[in-house]
Amino acid sequence: MTTGLQVTRRWALLTGAGAAAMTAVGGLGIRPTSAAPQKLGPSTPTVYRFELGDFEIATIADGAIQLDGPHPIFGNDQPAEDVQAYAEANFLPPTRMEISFTPVIVNTGSDLVMFDSGNGAARRPGAGLLGERLAAAGYAPDDVSVVVITHCHPDHIGGLMEDGRPLFPNARYVIGETEYQFWTSDDRIGTPAENAASLARTNVMPFAEKMTFLQDGGEVVSGIRAVAAHGHTPGHMAYMIESQGKPFLIWADSVNHYVMSLQRPDWHVHFDMDKAAAAANRRRILDMVATDRIPATGYHMPFPAVGFVEKTGDSFRWVPVSYQLRV
Repeated sequence: MTTGLQVTRRWALLTGAGAAAMTAVGGLGIRPTSAAPQKLGPSTPTVYRFELGDFEIATIADGAIQLDGPHPIFGNDQPAEDVQAYAEANFLPPTRMEISFTPVIVNTGSDLVMFDSGNGAARRPGAGLLGERLAAAGYAPDDVSVVVITHCHPDHIGGLMEDGRPLFPNARYVIGETEYQFWTSDDRIGTPAENAASLARTNVMPFAEKMTFLQDGGEVVSGIRAVAAHGHTPGHMAYMIESQGKPFLIWADSVNHYVMSLQRPDWHVHFDMDKAAAAANRRRILDMVATDRIPATGYHMPFPAVGFVEKTGDSFRWVPVSYQLRV
């Protein structure tokens, strides 16, 4: 047992030694620096890589933006005060939010498959960083052999072109047939979808001759197949990855917030074009992932955007990955 006397004597010895050292330093004319340490700014990881059977998967941060919300982006059909209260109850700011963007790359051993391309130059400096961050992930754009477009919203196709040139010059392209037909149709001219359709004409249509059009269940390459998840856009697709019997779901924009969409899947989302269909497919996909305990990634989940879903009554809960995919 340490007595109070021992503590007092030890403290006296330590403080005495410290005082002597400071006296010696002072005698040398050395003074503590007066310069304040500089702030370096926020720092977040940009690459997360893991193995799935024989495949290697990496999520890559394209960046993030901050904006007003979550209402009316999320809970579009709910009173603003209810959504704000729900945000606060989940330790989130009631009137500000962040949206992050996370493309995925899958190395099958035969192909390097890129899912979506980020924002491109339109949202820099906060986002549109995929091109430069591929190097940090260990890849070059020339290495990508297949580019999968989950849907044609600008934050998914904006990075397909850099300075008017294809970012992935050696790739073939894959997209849902319904999605392609919708965004490239002249029927979008003069509608609220015209701006996004214009970007699709610039960034997607040039690859038409190199493009494969899929329906539900269609195969990208061996071990990767399309899963219809319409509603967010008319032909929005999720993708199931499987290697050595191990599944992994890329749900793209089926679920767009780890609290507001995942815990309240029936709440309407501003960016969902068919809100009722999107909500129904959101609940279907969450129920599948939770029931079958399938790890998943969502384009707008908090980085590294990989985790699991737990069913809690009539709702769901996001469980971020820790070491499950490394053991």
